[in-house]
Amino acid sequence: MNVRISRSLGMVAVLYFTANFNAQNTQNDTLQKEQKIEEVVMIGYGTQKKSNVTGAISSIKASDIEAIPAGKPEQVLQGRAAGVNVISNSGQPGASATVRVRGITSYNSNNDPLWVVDGIVVDGIGWLNQSDIESIEVLKDGASSAIYGVSAARGVILVTTKKGKKGRLNLSYNGFFGVSNASRKLDLLNATQYATVINEGFANDGSPVRFQNPASFGAGTDWQDIIFSSAERQNHEVSVQGGNEKSTFYGSFGYYDQSGIVMRDISYYKRLTARINSTHKVTDWLTLGQTFAYTNQKNQGINANGEFGGPLSSAVNLDPITQAVVTDMSTVNSALYSNPNIVRDPNGNPYGISPYVNQEMSNPLAFKYTQLGNRNWSDDFIGNVYADIKFLDNFTFKSSLNGKKAYWGSQNFTPLFYLNPNYSNLANNSLNRTTQTKFEWSMENTLTFQKKFGDHNVNVMAGTGYYDYNIGYGQSVTYTNLPVNNYYDASFNFYAPTENRTVDAWDNVEWNKASYFGRAIYDYKNKYLFTGTLRYDGSSVFGANKHWGLFPSFSLGWNLDKENFWPKNDIVNTVKLRGGYGTLGNDGIGTFNFASFYVAGANYTNGNGTVMPGYLPNGLANPDLKWETTTQTNIAVDMKLLRDFTLTVDLYNKKTKDILRNVQIPGYVGVTGNAIANAGDMENKGIEVELGYKKSWNDFTLSFNGNVAYNQNKVLSLIRGQEYEDRASFQSMGPIQRIVPGESYNSFYGFQTLGVFQNQAQINSYVNANGQMYQSNAKPGDFIWADANGDGVISDLDKVNLGNSIPKFNFGATLNLSYKNWDLMVFGQGAAGHKVFQGLRRLDILDANYQTRILDRWTGEGSTNENPRLTRNDPNKNYSRLSDWYLQKGDYFRIKLVTLGYTLPQNIAENIGASKLRFFITGENIFTFTKYTGYDPEIAAGDAFGIDRAFYPQARTFMFGANITF
Repeated sequence: MNVRISRSLGMVAVLYFTANFNAQNTQNDTLQKEQKIEEVVMIGYGTQKKSNVTGAISSIKASDIEAIPAGKPEQVLQGRAAGVNVISNSGQPGASATVRVRGITSYNSNNDPLWVVDGIVVDGIGWLNQSDIESIEVLKDGASSAIYGVSAARGVILVTTKKGKKGRLNLSYNGFFGVSNASRKLDLLNATQYATVINEGFANDGSPVRFQNPASFGAGTDWQDIIFSSAERQNHEVSVQGGNEKSTFYGSFGYYDQSGIVMRDISYYKRLTARINSTHKVTDWLTLGQTFAYTNQKNQGINANGEFGGPLSSAVNLDPITQAVVTDMSTVNSALYSNPNIVRDPNGNPYGISPYVNQEMSNPLAFKYTQLGNRNWSDDFIGNVYADIKFLDNFTFKSSLNGKKAYWGSQNFTPLFYLNPNYSNLANNSLNRTTQTKFEWSMENTLTFQKKFGDHNVNVMAGTGYYDYNIGYGQSVTYTNLPVNNYYDASFNFYAPTENRTVDAWDNVEWNKASYFGRAIYDYKNKYLFTGTLRYDGSSVFGANKHWGLFPSFSLGWNLDKENFWPKNDIVNTVKLRGGYGTLGNDGIGTFNFASFYVAGANYTNGNGTVMPGYLPNGLANPDLKWETTTQTNIAVDMKLLRDFTLTVDLYNKKTKDILRNVQIPGYVGVTGNAIANAGDMENKGIEVELGYKKSWNDFTLSFNGNVAYNQNKVLSLIRGQEYEDRASFQSMGPIQRIVPGESYNSFYGFQTLGVFQNQAQINSYVNANGQMYQSNAKPGDFIWADANGDGVISDLDKVNLGNSIPKFNFGATLNLSYKNWDLMVFGQGAAGHKVFQGLRRLDILDANYQTRILDRWTGEGSTNENPRLTRNDPNKNYSRLSDWYLQKGDYFRIKLVTLGYTLPQNIAENIGASKLRFFITGENIFTFTKYTGYDPEIAAGDAFGIDRAFYPQARTFMFGANITF
């Protein structure tokens, strides 16, 4: 099974604590129960006792996540699995998270893990109802992941949903209602401060000041107060389960609704889910089962991390002098308000237009009316049917048929509008509707032999699979010049002449994969452990000469405490040593990249001057294009200490070679595009430590788990002869991140500052080896640029590594306490060892507002040696160059969740027919400890981590909810 996903990450670490207080009669009772119940984990195409697991697998159970009010299920992994880095893509409702397992595996290719739900490969789990999850297992090392072959290099995450249990019928409700608000706002200049600062910029450039009396403006408009508001969030889930000796079932229905804290009318997410799982034991040797899930999602969002428009960026950059709503036209320049398409409030008053800050920066209140009614939607159907056949006592044959059918699309109406002289639509309104569909299916068959021969336990599995992906099509229709100008009335039922219609349609490019795989698990007296896997994958996305790949792995374990020579003691109770090695693959590229196709666009004229259609190759064929190969070595120890502590330490080395990436082709070759080739190598080394504690005292129970993981990412090579590759850019600065051999992936590259020139004499004395001034045009108050390469001039060659964009460490902490009927959970998580680029201000809009940091600017000799003078022309490029001045520490620790619950006594619950009745209050994102001055230090946007372009912050939410079981 396989999945498409993509992103990037480099350095990882996690510290996680769990403390769980549940009433127990005695400590002896607890120990007896622990001895009787052996924990089992999913390992891919099967299960295994945790005590005999030899790979690096992190497991999260339903009890660990049931109190987490996550909008997207993948967010429950944050801080709960060592080596799994989860970074929020934004605080916008419905936003997913970027998930990376043991760092960045590739570049220019797919970096998301392989998600497998009930044996079905899926594109993420955002569609899944969180309460339906029974367990999540993360296969982190090569030995455990290799069973998934060509798509396993990014790690594998197995999700198992709940199944029915025999016994009485159980009906459960879990839900909450909450209110969200912004947890943080920026310190921006008020109107008086703004006018003063703008005047100073003019004066420093030798120009007349603009505002004669800055104090007359007072505080002015707080645009952040306009875009931020309280927002509601609710979740309701109902499930029913039951069954008998022959059949069991589990069914659920869920409804999730969240409004955004930024312009809530155009920022929301809604999800409906339904699920039915059932198992039927037809005979002693035949079991049939199925899972089926349906999800409907609707959402609308704003630009969640972009400097080129949108409410957040506008609120940061708009001047505070401009009014939000103009009620007295005598106070403004009436010429700005003469256009008939200007946006007005319900009372007919025009929304304010800034005479200073234009381009994409617009009044958020007016901008909202250009976006109303725009929406995205999706319908997803996912399910499988399977049969288990047991024969000859020790054999089990399983056949499963899996399928996914998705429909999704969007509808957008663009009215006529005038927001400012540079941002308007005055020609035609338009209504667009886009719909797409995709079907994917797979079939897998496995044969398992399991038998115990005396002290020897053997489990051998062999299987085959066939997978068909991306079967579908799409279409888009646009009508222009409709006789209405609002989304309420806009409809495709209006007649539109041919010239006002645009229609587009396309077919998806199908691809497929075939696989043969096997695994052997052996242990002797539960003492000596061995697991070996082998997978042989063929994928149509690779070159004709390289369709097939072989992915082997093995792992060994030794339960040292079971040896006769191990001394029985109360300090080190159990010890398991384990290690493994595996080869993994990555097929996360588009289809037919190995081939060359002729494309239109090379028109030419014949001898008569007539233009003839021409075609030319879009690239060079590469029949030898093959999968990336990632090899991973893992060495670990699992221990139980002092009867109540557990400790796990993993060391790993993960190397990727033959990275799939674009290779630029010289123009003289005569093709229009670049080629895809295997070029580049990367390495990740890390350590993961998990610590747990569990103790009970009569009515008290305390369990405590902690993990910390560190990952060091290093790019080993690029294309032969290439010294570096530029990555993400920012406005006029150009590229601000690079991939450089020997450095971490996507490191920030820019200029180093050596302080601020305090006087002309200092400028004159800053000379190179030949006595020439480095910065002859500088003035006091300008940055001193470092000649990093020592060539005697300041140029782009002086750009150096300024820091990592991806955290080296991630950590979390959870404490669960309960006493009798009360329970308390506190969870925190954070990250460290990285930088964040604070790019909130538009550099090309000279009158854009500033944060109050600018008040500490250089104003004269000795005033500061950190912040430059104000200047609009910026001849020294103090503001228009990326330098260490723009980078801040991204370290943070966040109190993510605090939940206090109370379970009513059993006799009271039974009076209303319930077996459990629990109420709780929860606070989310209570406080964030950080020195970062932006909205939120936790930032991901594709492969460009740590770039703040006006990031939609995560909300602080307080919720009240209930868990009821009948």
